[in-house]
Amino acid sequence: MASTSRTHGVTGRIRTATVNLHEDNQSLISDIGKAFSLMKEIAVDFERAKQFEKVKELENAVVELVATYEDCSHFSSAIESVGHKYQPGPELTDFDKLFKNEVAQLKANSSSVPQNHPLIRQFREAVWKVHHAGEPMPGEEQEDIVMTSNQSSILNVTCPLSGKPVTELEHPVRSVVCKHVYDKGHIMHYLRENNTRCPVAACPAKLKSDKVKDDPLLAADIDELRKSQNQNVMTDVMDVTEFEE
Repeated sequence: MASTSRTHGVTGRIRTATVNLHEDNQSLISDIGKAFSLMKEIAVDFERAKQFEKVKELENAVVELVATYEDCSHFSSAIESVGHKYQPGPELTDFDKLFKNEVAQLKANSSSVPQNHPLIRQFREAVWKVHHAGEPMPGEEQEDIVMTSNQSSILNVTCPLSGKPVTELEHPVRSVVCKHVYDKGHIMHYLRENNTRCPVAACPAKLKSDKVKDDPLLAADIDELRKSQNQNVMTDVMDVTEFEE
């Protein structure tokens, strides 16, 4: 009985430690996302000023930043996985080996080419549109630009459960399966009621509570959406003003 109690105590402490490490790492990933957004804005300003060498330097720095982001993401997922899986055995656990194995497995299942990362594409598209709005990027067909020019990292602009705009959610979370965004309280209640299908209309994705995450880049994506919406409002106001004149 005492042995079982000690085992549960060790398991509990390990899980608490991994939760704390995971949260700290998520904060770091969130900061990386904010740094990326800032670097993208600066690159757009340099592109407008035709300081192309500065833009290239920033792109190279973003490639390095994305590699760091991927490393942090793998480590964060490995921490979370170890916390869930850990069970004390008769021998001391080699946590260093355990983490390295988890990270290696995660890296094996992800793209190894930073240039293909969605964030790199976001950066290049933002820079390209400064002087080539509506034109396909090099290597793309015209049809591709029609499909992607209006795409956002946020797939749904309102939470399907609360009805609130994504930009007004206090605790937004994102599905790792279908990438839809929800209010955390509403989606967790929805899943506790034994609902398994994504509540976004026509989305066939199956959801579980462990597949709905506090995505560290979500805040940056929502901020990007908010800026885009504000810019569209300003454009509409200017169009109406010119029409009235």
